[in-house]
Amino acid sequence: MASDNAETHAPSAGEYIQHHLQHLQKNFDFESVKQTSIVDFSVFNFDSVFFSVVLGVLGCFVLWNAARKATAGVPGRFQAAVEILSEMVENQAKGVIHNAKSRKLISPLALTVFVWIFLMNAMDMLPVDLIPAIWHSAGPALGFKDYVRVVPTADLSTTLGLSCSVLLVCIFYNIKIKGLGGWAHELIAAPFGDHWALYPVNFLMQMIEYLAKTVSHGMRLFGNMFAGELVFMLIALMGGGWALSATGVGLAIGHVIAGTVWTLFHILVITLQAFIFMMLTLIYTGQAHDAH
Repeated sequence: MASDNAETHAPSAGEYIQHHLQHLQKNFDFESVKQTSIVDFSVFNFDSVFFSVVLGVLGCFVLWNAARKATAGVPGRFQAAVEILSEMVENQAKGVIHNAKSRKLISPLALTVFVWIFLMNAMDMLPVDLIPAIWHSAGPALGFKDYVRVVPTADLSTTLGLSCSVLLVCIFYNIKIKGLGGWAHELIAAPFGDHWALYPVNFLMQMIEYLAKTVSHGMRLFGNMFAGELVFMLIALMGGGWALSATGVGLAIGHVIAGTVWTLFHILVITLQAFIFMMLTLIYTGQAHDAH
């Protein structure tokens, strides 16, 4: 009888995934709402903001703690790991940005971006239902909906926000290195040449380039992390199907094998995506230093 009740009240696979893909959304009056259009700037995903801020603070604390405890002697394993990571980012920055003064800001920025995105990506390694199961009871008790998503980089608003921030940094260095007039002239004189008849075409091409770089920068990270999150949900459904039916040992074995293989592979994915985002940040800011 208990098994029959469980099967009756258990959500279908589609309902399970749909629930897990719903963000905890608020408007700027902090009222629970649900986004109804593709673009709605009156709504924000509170869960993405919360986990992004927490992980950002955690990442900064780790780096600050490493710098605070750094010694000139033989480094410990923690200090050595941070030094290796810092040297890797600095070497990549030297190969792209030849202005030593700019690297004093851009290198730490790129290091922070890598650590922050890695931590946000790593939330995908937690069991799919761990935090949502806790929130299912705690959220409504606090007056919130029971929706929660724990991977900020599987949210397009997060990744596009990051890429737009990189765009602002690029605009800053374009103006700083070339001057406002020099950059404005570059917008209309490149890539086809400095001729008045080509100014509209050049400007249009420049705007398309900036838009394409910014959108692809954010979409690449989002697409990979969203796909990874979805695969973990499908693997979880295999275990759920076995638990509810109490039969089908193949589902249980498949759940364990698929979960293990995908987790090991996903360790590479979350690291690689953080590295790619960091490298594109360096490349785009390096391009801002180059004159056409």
